[in-house]
Amino acid sequence: MAVTRAHGICLLDKPQEWTSHDVVGRMRRVAATRKVGHAGTLDPMATGLLVAGIGQGTRLLTYLVGADKTYTATIRVGQATTTDDAEGEALGEAVDATGFSDERVASAVSALTGEIMQVPSAVSAIKVDGQRAYARVRAGEDVQLAARPITVHEFKVLTRREEGPFLDLDVEVSCSSGTYIRALARDLGQALDGSGAHLTALRRTQVGPFTVAQASPVPPRGEDDVTLPVMGLGETAAAVLTPVSVSEADARALTFGQKPEYTGPAGAETVAVLDAEGRLVSIAQVRAGKLAPKLVIPEEARS
Repeated sequence: MAVTRAHGICLLDKPQEWTSHDVVGRMRRVAATRKVGHAGTLDPMATGLLVAGIGQGTRLLTYLVGADKTYTATIRVGQATTTDDAEGEALGEAVDATGFSDERVASAVSALTGEIMQVPSAVSAIKVDGQRAYARVRAGEDVQLAARPITVHEFKVLTRREEGPFLDLDVEVSCSSGTYIRALARDLGQALDGSGAHLTALRRTQVGPFTVAQASPVPPRGEDDVTLPVMGLGETAAAVLTPVSVSEADARALTFGQKPEYTGPAGAETVAVLDAEGRLVSIAQVRAGKLAPKLVIPEEARS
């Protein structure tokens, strides 16, 4: 095996043109196991942090899928596309977007910050009657998705550049899970007098507590003799949930589905139960002063 642990998560920096499924396939080969998953798809054009679960680590991904995320992106104002990014076909003629002042752009960005309703991009992976929206679009269907609530915690314009008639904005977005940065680009173009806009670059820099600075490159195809660091189950769970240490007796009780007394911090609802060595024993819910095991890690897989 070419990973440092058989169970845990691996932080990877997905390269451009790779699908998230491609990355999972590589990790299955490198880790010599079929039990690999990820905590949130990145489009092929996007790069950046992809959290991969290995072995029992796949069971922790559900606690990361809904985590807040941060992205850097480049939004090109002046033309819309069929996919809201550079991979789509242009919609209509380009317009001159270089005249928008910093104040006008800031006002449009501000309107797209906070708790808002967002219509996902039609080429998203959302299922419509059992089929992915992007598959229906590629089949020639007119797909209309319903708006959904999201939270854009921060939407910052870092720099601006004029490229011919276009205004390119380098931005950083911190947002709730389920936010489509392509849709933010589309809506920004609409807010700027309907001039249209699309993404030309996208990079995910953070998922929950994990950053792309911690990530390793995805091993190139054909290079399987590599070593990738895998974060253990205990360290991972403690980073995303409230950690609680228990005695050996309580750890054993949880293994058998019993409910020992909870003595951890007040207000916690779902906790990571660790043994004296910091290994993950269970993910448990706090109910009526007791630990109710929701997920139990087999002794041989704890890390």
